[in-house]
Amino acid sequence: MVKDWQVRKRRPVRRKQVAPLLSALEKNLGIDFNLEGAFLEMAEYGPWNLMIVNKEPHAVEVLDDDDNKVAALTLRGLLANNSEKSWLEVDRGAIPFLMNGADCMAAGIHAADTAVESGDLVWIRDQEHKRPLALGWACMDAEEMISATKGKAVRTLHWVGDELWSMEF
Repeated sequence: MVKDWQVRKRRPVRRKQVAPLLSALEKNLGIDFNLEGAFLEMAEYGPWNLMIVNKEPHAVEVLDDDDNKVAALTLRGLLANNSEKSWLEVDRGAIPFLMNGADCMAAGIHAADTAVESGDLVWIRDQEHKRPLALGWACMDAEEMISATKGKAVRTLHWVGDELWSMEF
């Protein structure tokens, strides 16, 4: 899925202006942001809102199927801030497909956060190194993903190598 989106309305912001986004991230992913002395910016990227920290996109607000805003870390944000919530682990065979933007199939998933439910925004990591590979919407519950041998488990939104990953400011 190639996105022809442009970064628009990029502007510097103060921490208190992104406080609602930060509190949503802390609630959803259980992380504590340390943004002391960081240069914060907000921008629009298609229908998404980006939070840019020190010229790297670290967080994004996306719309779910009901047009509600959901906050998540980008893959660069996940690399900078370790999260132990809303994750799935895939085997080595799934990695090349995920790096090309494919949806994640249940056959490749070997472990998951047990709190993941269908419709949640989840991040996918590799089984060996625990590094983030993709971000997407869960199509199944965690137990179903682990036990299923076929079917789509995650609808991918953002992956290593896409436009958002390659973005430089």
